[in-house]
Amino acid sequence: MADPARAARLAKRITTIVASAIGGEIKDPRLAHVTITDCRVTGDLHDATVFYTVMGASVDAEPDVAEAAAGLAAATGALRSKVGAGTGVRFTPTLRFELDTVPDATRAMDELLARARAQDEMVARTARDAKPAGDTDPYRHDEADDAEGSAG
Repeated sequence: MADPARAARLAKRITTIVASAIGGEIKDPRLAHVTITDCRVTGDLHDATVFYTVMGASVDAEPDVAEAAAGLAAATGALRSKVGAGTGVRFTPTLRFELDTVPDATRAMDELLARARAQDEMVARTARDAKPAGDTDPYRHDEADDAEGSAG
């Protein structure tokens, strides 16, 4: 079992190597919109999970996640060779690519918060414009009790 700090340093180095290789050295058009977001290395330094996201060709275009996954699968051997050359560790970790779901979860959470804010605004508007059903002050006060007690 390696030192966790060493595993973290190796993960950061793998992230940098893979991202720069995808950005400039791997000439696969399927990887044009892939961004490497994180990497996790096991304690024995033998396996690395590289997380990635895929952006669409334009703001409105849906990302082609299946094509990006196929491109990463095809480039895994070349990327592992680059990681081995760039890290200098005795055993080059195997690379496994996994789609990063954090941006999607963040987007969904933002939508939920926006809906909750809109609902809160609607409730506040309704409460502000509400009129009491009966008396404006339906509660008994001490002055009324004192007046009844002295009269009886």
